[in-house]
Amino acid sequence: MFGRRDSANGRSSSAPAEGKAPPPPPATSAAPKAAAPAPAKPKVTPPKPTAPQPAPAHVGADVRSPEYFQTKTTIFNALIDTIDLTQLAQLDTESAREEIRDIVSEIIAIKNVVMSISEQEDLLQDICNDVLGYGPLEPLLARDDIADIMVNGAGLTFIEVEGRVEPTNVKFRDNSQLLNICQRIVSQVGRRVDESSPICDARLADGSRVNVIAPPLALDGPTLTIRKFRKDKLTMNDLVGFKSISPEGADVLAVIGNVRCNVLISGGTGSGKTTLLNCMTGFIDTDERIITCEDAAELQLQQPHVVRLETRPPNLEGQGEVTMRDLVKNCLRMRPERIIVGEVRGPEAFDLLQAMNTGHDGSMGTLHANSPREALSRLESMITMGGFALPSKTIREMIVGSVDVIVQAARLRDGSRRITHVTEVLGTEGDVITTQDLFIYDMDGEDDQGKIIGRHKSTGIARPAFWDKARYYNQHHKLSQALDRAQD
Repeated sequence: MFGRRDSANGRSSSAPAEGKAPPPPPATSAAPKAAAPAPAKPKVTPPKPTAPQPAPAHVGADVRSPEYFQTKTTIFNALIDTIDLTQLAQLDTESAREEIRDIVSEIIAIKNVVMSISEQEDLLQDICNDVLGYGPLEPLLARDDIADIMVNGAGLTFIEVEGRVEPTNVKFRDNSQLLNICQRIVSQVGRRVDESSPICDARLADGSRVNVIAPPLALDGPTLTIRKFRKDKLTMNDLVGFKSISPEGADVLAVIGNVRCNVLISGGTGSGKTTLLNCMTGFIDTDERIITCEDAAELQLQQPHVVRLETRPPNLEGQGEVTMRDLVKNCLRMRPERIIVGEVRGPEAFDLLQAMNTGHDGSMGTLHANSPREALSRLESMITMGGFALPSKTIREMIVGSVDVIVQAARLRDGSRRITHVTEVLGTEGDVITTQDLFIYDMDGEDDQGKIIGRHKSTGIARPAFWDKARYYNQHHKLSQALDRAQD
């Protein structure tokens, strides 16, 4: 497959030259077994309990030795000299992995590398990951309990597990290997990262968000941040199980999503805004046409009629950029029933409000803010910074006429994520936008393990401002029952 192979022994013609010692036979057949005397009485030994399998060496507590990396580099270079990458690219992943394992095993045997079976298996796995995958990141990407992977140069990698950031022993050969992996990731979505374009947002095949910043901006080597997506998609019931929201609050959010309220989800970095937005979209009817606009496509909507749009950075000549505002404006020409903006960060806020206020009810978006009141101020600031010469009163009236509900997500100091406010936007009194909370999260301290103790409670509002919408969609009974249960 990769160069000429001898039909008798299956060796590649580009392997090391003949004349070297043949590979030693496997350890299991190195010496003939001596005939053991027959036991006088059969003895049955109960099976030993299987010890728990240790974590991969470069994920857990083990640290690879410098000799291991030196051996790996030697064998990897010999593999690159031997293998035909053009033909390798034509194979599916599993077949390519088997071919690489065969050739690496031959190289190990021919070079008389002394390794244990477990070390050889680790080496084979590492080299396959380097050629076909994302190198040392593969074991981390395979773990579903990791929320974030943060690589600070070739020698330092951190992960977030259950809300806590902890170091790992994952290391790259050097910054060149790390940069090559970053380029492999971003090239899959038609982007690039190099000295002329050192900042890049991209995504993995499963939707995980990727950010890369390379030298000369990153002084200690390429910095890679991956916000991982869980393989199993979270639902609102999962959030209830995690105590992110109460069952009654989840029912209210279900009504909000179903009756086409315009929703903004605000929160800080890592507070779970995108996850909550995914859960909220689960209540959209399957016959609605949904158009999503994102910088890096992360949303995972389950409805059949979804159009996904993604921004594009400028090319080497500085041309061809497509901004979020361009996408949102173009959405209005695509007959959307709902427009969902992955993250509102600039002048596209004006176009989203325009869409919400001109017949596209049920639109949603996320933005960074630490409270519902701050979310309204940030929305106003983004419109003002966009260069729109509008009086503040006009902007606030536009916000009031467009946004129905603000859902606030927060990451607490113990690492847990909670929905802290479900807030309605009512109107204006003078120059101030008036709001009312339907649900809030009340903290009552912490337990012996440092976990925050709290509960979601209703503020006693029996008829929210979107009651008429709920009645129009025949959801007012469900809304009333949820609010009544919350007050008990």
